[in-house]
Amino acid sequence: MHELSIAIAIIERAEEVAREHGASAVESVRLRVGELAGVVPDALSFSFEVAREGTLLCEARMEVSLVPARAECAPCGMEFAVGSPPQLWCPDCDRPITALLSGRELELAGVELTSPDEAAAPHDGPPEKELTG
Repeated sequence: MHELSIAIAIIERAEEVAREHGASAVESVRLRVGELAGVVPDALSFSFEVAREGTLLCEARMEVSLVPARAECAPCGMEFAVGSPPQLWCPDCDRPITALLSGRELELAGVELTSPDEAAAPHDGPPEKELTG
């Protein structure tokens, strides 16, 4: 189950971001996962919940945005959804695709942090800072 190693890598990177910004905790992480990335979202969620214990992410949420697989046929220029299992032939001219445009992503798209002051005091507004990257 490689989802556990992915979850651990996400947690390690989010903790690095939290330390760089002096945060006391991580509220949430946002991921972009491609349809063809070979990641099972439920297994990743389970792995994340197990691996986050004892870390700055112990109560963090993980939000996953699925990225559809899209391809482009060079001979005819048609762009189309590849699907899963992937259709690697152009539905218009019946030639093999030459460019996969999206669907293999596995990206940490954002980390929401809680600062030490926000964790210690009650607040009315959103408690997090949002970072991308």
